[in-house]
Amino acid sequence: MRQMQPEPIEVTVVFLEMEVRPTSFPPLPGNRQIALLRTHDIPLHFYRYLTDRVGRKWSWVHTLRQSDEELLKELHGKDREVWVLYLEGSPAGFFDLSRATPGVVDLGYFGLMKHAMGQGLGRWFLGSALSVCWETQPRLVTVQTCTLDHPAALPLYQKMGFHPVGQSHEVIQPLSFDERMAIVMR
Repeated sequence: MRQMQPEPIEVTVVFLEMEVRPTSFPPLPGNRQIALLRTHDIPLHFYRYLTDRVGRKWSWVHTLRQSDEELLKELHGKDREVWVLYLEGSPAGFFDLSRATPGVVDLGYFGLMKHAMGQGLGRWFLGSALSVCWETQPRLVTVQTCTLDHPAALPLYQKMGFHPVGQSHEVIQPLSFDERMAIVMR
């Protein structure tokens, strides 16, 4: 039986910037096996897995809909970095950043998988992402969030030093079951 196409969702996107490196970062949570590893030439199936598992609830669809060729070119570009969080030996989240604009680092994707939420990892993980962003001493770090993201996302970004600089209104077309299956089975 063919699934119906979900209804489009109107969202408000908030653009945030950070102009000064934080003076401190949240400590690593104790009594957990945690690893944060930068990937090199990440396989498309693994990137799509991460994006789907982290972003499914929040309707992250853009990179999932990209062609293999387009996504591969972007991911393996010299200005792109993907870092994967492991918790107790299993993938638990990731962040994806771009240094394509001189002096600017864009934290394009950041998030935890469902099994890693509510365990006190969010602040530390965002602090770790920001530490990586500031390694090259950019003049600016950017991120965006929207009304579909976790309710704690915008307040956490602001607590960590980001400030809103604008917003837009967009319409997201969620993936249908058939479309998600076709992407996952690529």
